[in-house]
Amino acid sequence: MQKLVPVFSIVAAAIGGAAFPASTVASTATIAQAATVARDSGDSLYRRARAYLSEGEYDRAAEFFAQVRARYPKSVYAADTYYWEAFALSRDGSRTRLRRAVSLLDAQAKEYASASTVKSGEARTLATRLKGQLARGGDADAAADVVERAVRAERAAVRSERDAVRTTRGAPAPDGARWSPGPPGCKNEEDDDRIEALNALMQMNADQAMPILKKVLERRDQCSELLRRKAVFLISQKRTEESADILLKAAKSDPDAETRGQAVFWLSQVSGDKAEEFLLGIIRDSKDEDVQERALFSLSQRKSERAQQALRDFATRADAAPQLRERAIFWIGQRRTEENAKFLRDAFAKSDNDEVRERILFSLAQMKGMGNDAFILEQAANPKLSIDLRKQALFWASQQGMVSTAQLASIYDKNTDSEMREQVIFVLAQRGNKDGSAVDKLLEIAKTEKNADLRKRAIFWLGQSKDPRAAKLLQELIER
Repeated sequence: MQKLVPVFSIVAAAIGGAAFPASTVASTATIAQAATVARDSGDSLYRRARAYLSEGEYDRAAEFFAQVRARYPKSVYAADTYYWEAFALSRDGSRTRLRRAVSLLDAQAKEYASASTVKSGEARTLATRLKGQLARGGDADAAADVVERAVRAERAAVRSERDAVRTTRGAPAPDGARWSPGPPGCKNEEDDDRIEALNALMQMNADQAMPILKKVLERRDQCSELLRRKAVFLISQKRTEESADILLKAAKSDPDAETRGQAVFWLSQVSGDKAEEFLLGIIRDSKDEDVQERALFSLSQRKSERAQQALRDFATRADAAPQLRERAIFWIGQRRTEENAKFLRDAFAKSDNDEVRERILFSLAQMKGMGNDAFILEQAANPKLSIDLRKQALFWASQQGMVSTAQLASIYDKNTDSEMREQVIFVLAQRGNKDGSAVDKLLEIAKTEKNADLRKRAIFWLGQSKDPRAAKLLQELIER
């Protein structure tokens, strides 16, 4: 059985996404600006879109931001709706929506250079982050753009390094480095001291700390929320029957939803049938998707076959939220077993949803062997699949070492689809600095390929290579 990723490195993936962007301030300014314009026509729609965004209703938010532009193109809000619609779409994380979000940001940059989110740089930052996500998923165009931006940024950094050092020397730590603020009116500084004290005590003498932590969790005043959340974490690190009982109690009865959710999450760290039964009950009966997601993670960390079967069953539930089913598929892929591999291959064959299939390909790529290598390569050559899925299959096969450079060269030569050929070029470029034969093939394409766009793409990636042969070719092209 493969070793699981340490829990501390996957907390973010399991319990949340990116925080609200700082441009919330810019949006407030936009609303204030609109208030000075008599009866701005898009005001009502824009406020509804913002409300949906605040409530986590990202599909509805994206829909309403788009409506503002479509119905009221002269509204003061129209320019910034591109950014906010892109932000809402990006929360889904699927390649289709990430691409749509990037196209919106590109359109905003061209048509509304004076938009507050463009002038502040936030639109550009979001676009770069989203393109980075696409690049990590195998999107060659996004990867090329990220590389070009990185080169420009590096050059700018070299020019301004001395000034930057002078400017930042002695600057205070950013707000994000501090503890998140507690409820209004609470003395957060005192809470910080208490949290540090509890942490130190737990490190020195866990038996002495446990009774104090239990008392902390018994508090019900609003100002103790941060303390209780920290107590939940500290208790989870002492993996005993007692700690399981305390976490179960907190998960069931703490008045703060976030504290309850964290207790569910940290049940992943304690053993025992009672904890497992509780988690199984959550994914079976709970209507709270956030809590269900944390329970799925906690179950994924348990070694019992019952827990693994529960994840497989959940992934096939028609009544479960699609994003939660995809999360279950992800965690199934993190535990390398014959049962999980077979389940994922069967699920791929039965699914007609490309986004679900993409997640399955990724999960299968995490478990090399057991027939997965051949299966993924078969999908890369499967003409019945969409070109995007075939490109994804090829990308993950290469990333996991399932395909040789000779095989990639053969796929390029036998394929007539230009998109698939472009993906092969991208995949070859990813191994170019470590594999001379990959550079050989790129050089061949750059010299002999009849399609001008493919030649240009090969030349672009050769420009990123450290191989001296690439530099020589580039010089020859320049001196023609």
